[in-house]
Amino acid sequence: MDINAYDFHLPEELIAQVPLKDRTSSKLMVLDREKKNIEHQRFSDITNYLQKGDCLVLNDTRVLPARLYGAKEDTDGKIEVLLLHQTSGDEWEVLVKPAKKVKKGTRIVFGNGQLVAECTEIQEHGGRKVIFSYDGIFLEVLESLGEMPLPPYIKEQLSDQERYQTVYAREEGSAAAPTAGLHFTNELIEELEKKGVEMVYLTLHVGLGTFRPVSVDNVEEHEMHAEFYQLSDESAKKLNKIRKNNGRIISVGTTSTRTLETIVRDHGKFKEASGWTDIFIYPPYQLQAIDGLITNFHLPKSTLIMLVSAFAGRDFILDAYQKAVDESYRFFSFGDAMFIF
Repeated sequence: MDINAYDFHLPEELIAQVPLKDRTSSKLMVLDREKKNIEHQRFSDITNYLQKGDCLVLNDTRVLPARLYGAKEDTDGKIEVLLLHQTSGDEWEVLVKPAKKVKKGTRIVFGNGQLVAECTEIQEHGGRKVIFSYDGIFLEVLESLGEMPLPPYIKEQLSDQERYQTVYAREEGSAAAPTAGLHFTNELIEELEKKGVEMVYLTLHVGLGTFRPVSVDNVEEHEMHAEFYQLSDESAKKLNKIRKNNGRIISVGTTSTRTLETIVRDHGKFKEASGWTDIFIYPPYQLQAIDGLITNFHLPKSTLIMLVSAFAGRDFILDAYQKAVDESYRFFSFGDAMFIF
């Protein structure tokens, strides 16, 4: 399948640079897969589309302040390091920039020497493995030196770092936010729970796959980077019970979707599981785990728009995206949302 089948024209001014003051005030496009119907609402109106017995599946990963600015120990040359995931102990897989300056054995100093990274392995696309040395607790050192790793298409500085976290984020380890969840407030979650909508949590730490564009013309040749996921026994039992009672399982975000699909693919049902997934969902893949999806508007030719197309159909999704452009919806991480059922 040609990657250009997932291209669309996106005016640059529609790329949201800052979050809205009220998380729930973003636009919400509602798509009915069966009727091929499209409605335009506000995200706070999501309560009108959810009912007792439904279940929202939320990714509780928490974004690390994973962007570090340092200097080479020997030359003082400036180096930017983005943490992707912890491989073991103090060893991490990272992206470095400029990559050509970081060779095996290169030492990078951050702050006043509170943190030092030594490159132990060179990987493709600017990837490196490094071992960190420091005094104290790593996460505390990171909090004092690191910045929130906003995507490259966001040029504005974020005044409140918590706006790039979901209100339910708790499991440290992500290189990017599961952005569909940014629209929820504690008050909205409470309102939905009072209505009888169940909240189920899982974890997928967003990693390198988020930053890697599809660089091949043939979609089938693209390789996804593996990301760590975890579903508890309690969450698995809740999901199986909801499915048994004919409730709808609605994933909040593509990360939740990929986790659920990985588990159902591997076990035939929802089950306590953890591991690494590199599942790549694109048409004609038939999703088995979900009945609905809440998601943001994604980049042209991205694996994310392919996943959404597998769920709702490519033509329907591209039509919806054109309407979003026509109606000046805000795109990407701090943009507006779509609910597909």
